[in-house]
Amino acid sequence: MTYYRRVGEVPPKRHTQFRRPDGGLYREELMGEEGFTSDSSLLYHAGVPSAIVDSRVWELPDLATKANHPLTPRHLKLHGLFADLDWKSQDAVTGRRLLLGNADVRLSYVWAGEESPYYRNAIGDECVYVESGTARVETVFGVLEARPGDYVLLPRATTHRWIPTGDTPLQAYCIEANSHISPPKRYLSRYGQFLEHSPYCERDLHGPEEPYVREGEDVEVLVKHRGQGPAGIVGTRMVYATHPFDVVGWDGCLYPYTFNVSDFEPITGRVHQPPPVHQVFEGTNFVVCNFCPRKVDYHPLAIPVPYYHSNVDSDEVMFYCGGDYEARKGSGIGLGSISLHPGGYAHGPQPSAIEAALGAEYFDELAVMVDTFRPLELGEAGIASDDGVYAWTWAGRRAT
Repeated sequence: MTYYRRVGEVPPKRHTQFRRPDGGLYREELMGEEGFTSDSSLLYHAGVPSAIVDSRVWELPDLATKANHPLTPRHLKLHGLFADLDWKSQDAVTGRRLLLGNADVRLSYVWAGEESPYYRNAIGDECVYVESGTARVETVFGVLEARPGDYVLLPRATTHRWIPTGDTPLQAYCIEANSHISPPKRYLSRYGQFLEHSPYCERDLHGPEEPYVREGEDVEVLVKHRGQGPAGIVGTRMVYATHPFDVVGWDGCLYPYTFNVSDFEPITGRVHQPPPVHQVFEGTNFVVCNFCPRKVDYHPLAIPVPYYHSNVDSDEVMFYCGGDYEARKGSGIGLGSISLHPGGYAHGPQPSAIEAALGAEYFDELAVMVDTFRPLELGEAGIASDDGVYAWTWAGRRAT
């Protein structure tokens, strides 16, 4: 995060005595990035945040991946992944199924109706897009309320849990980084303020408003961390002597927050604008963009759908989550679809979509795109949801 917040009770001077009503000391915890040289927050615990009473293996869901070889564009139909499962017994942490991944980022999908265990990702930041449903996200910093269209940004090592709150499943698209995820640097001043050309600003980011203090003993937290497993990731079940949500106050520039896609102000032009104008976040070796409902190109001869383009440096993953995506008409793609267009392959609109879009003034579409700068491999859910025919839709046939 990039700007200062203060929630609950904190002492007037950092690293000084701050006492409980009974005279005991609150324990100060510094949660910071990049070895004390980047954003951080100070949290004040009633208990000892290091006090664990047990540590044992957490067997993670299948994180193995398979190379996309031979090189093939793909259509993943996500809603079918959970059609035969009881989503009411699934949770938003252990129920995730891996779609695509590389050494920098993993993309997974889940339907959930059950509250999750307490969870901490010690590998990198998480950016969870809520496709449908609602949830209460309880964190060590306080509570976030998540609704459809929200990105929920959770900094690395934030202890939290997901509690679905509606009568329909929480449907979530999970972007798990091996790095931090933040607004693009070009949107920010040298001091971290959003600039005037940014398509969103601080007013659109919603962090916890008050502490969420809980008591308890022997509280289990599932921790995902580095080790000798698939993608270098393993899991541990840590049991804490006191509840991790015992924070009476915190302040700083590092904390979880939500940002709703409806607050993104699309940048448009007289002719077609390139994908970077749709960027919303960035991580190491990947970016996140959102394609929102918007007025389109107003040159009298404009072609509103994208031109064909070669991803010479990246793989492009598009998650279609609202409206009617013009460029993919005739391909079989619909709501709940993902398209993967790998680097080394020139892609663009279905041929019939070009003429059909001429004269359009507005696109009612919503998609979340992740572009990676290393090739993506297929996870078990990516293999299970692949429709097997998307690659041949531009030609209208497959060679025999």
